[in-house]
Parts: sequence; structure tokens; C-alpha cells
Amino acid sequence: MGNLWTILTHLHSIAGPIVMLLYPLYASVQAMESPSKLDDEQWLAYWILYSFITLMEMVLESLIYWIPIWYHLKLLFIAWLVLPNFRGAAFIYDKFVREQLRKHGLTTAGSSSKKDDKSSSPSSKDKENAKSKFLGFSTPKKDHEAS
Repeated sequence: MGNLWTILTHLHSIAGPIVMLLYPLYASVQAMESPSKLDDEQWLAYWILYSFITLMEMVLESLIYWIPIWYHLKLLFIAWLVLPNFRGAAFIYDKFVREQLRKHGLTTAGSSSKKDDKSSSPSSKDKENAKSKFLGFSTPKKDHEAS
């Protein structure tokens, strides 16, 4: 019985990282490589919500410390967000986050998650423009001083 308890304890300790990080990372890569934009929305919404939950935990750490079942509740909630059958992350984002962003004027009311295929796939010119902007941002500027 002692060995079974030890195995269950170890499984419980790795369940969090697997459910919260490893599977979402794998699914996000798969979503980026698939032609569908629906799964991209699900995983972008997940990472937005996960970062918000992590920031909330950091701010409220001293309060959360006194809630003994916090980790279990968080694990269940994150599992609901992650599991593709429920699409919890997309649901929470659509019902709460998007509404708050619109309410505070951070997004346009006309923007929708269901864009047509032409607007969702950037042209090669747009890709090159984005690449040059990134390279211009990430490379250090050289001083052109006359010696």
C-alpha cells in the first residue's frame, strides 16, 4: 500500500505541469501547423487566461496560501480550459474577456473571431513586411560616426 501511495503522490505532482504546460504546448504547436484557425483561437485564449491566472496567483499569493484546496481547484479549472471537448478557454474568452475589452474600448466592436479565409491568411508581402519590422526591432542599431 505504501508503494501505491508513493506512485499516486508522484503522479499528482506531475499532473499539474503536464495539464497546464506540456499538453497545451503540444496542442498549440499542432494548432499553428494546421490550416484551421479555430484551434488557433482556442490555444491563444488558453495562454491569455493562463497568464492572467498566474499573475493573479502572484498578486494574491499570501491569500491563496490559506486555501488548502487551491491547487486542486486550479488543476480542475485548467483541465476544463485545456480539454478540447469543452473548449473552455475559447468560451471564457468569448463570454468574459472579449466583452470587457470591448467595454473599455480596447478592441473594436466589429471584430469577430470568425474571419474569412482571405483576411486571415497574410500575403507574402505582409509576411516580409512583418519580418523586416521584427528584424529591425531585434537587431541593434549601429552608430554611423565619422572617424
